[in-house]
Amino acid sequence: MTAGLPRVQLSDGALIVSGEVTADTVINLRKEGEKLIRSASGDLVVDLDGLVTAHSVVLSMLLCWQRLAAQSGIALSFKGVSGRLASLAALSNLDGQLAGFGPESVHPAH
Repeated sequence: MTAGLPRVQLSDGALIVSGEVTADTVINLRKEGEKLIRSASGDLVVDLDGLVTAHSVVLSMLLCWQRLAAQSGIALSFKGVSGRLASLAALSNLDGQLAGFGPESVHPAH
């Protein structure tokens, strides 16, 4: 998979995140995701299968999205979580706060 600019798009009840998220790109991606969450009419799955990076800024963004969704009455769950991102969440004691970050949900190919 080649790294590219990060993107988030809403498709059939899923926020699909792809590309390489860095400290320089996370703010714009977070804001775009927040717009999409505000426009959603029901619970959402955040698909991280196309995400190239596992970085603390990604966890921060996901927590921001989760907080906004909860305030809007929307439940977020996560799929396609890489082993590296799940490990980072576990080290930060955040894996229990992000639905889909448990060991049974981690994408083995990442």
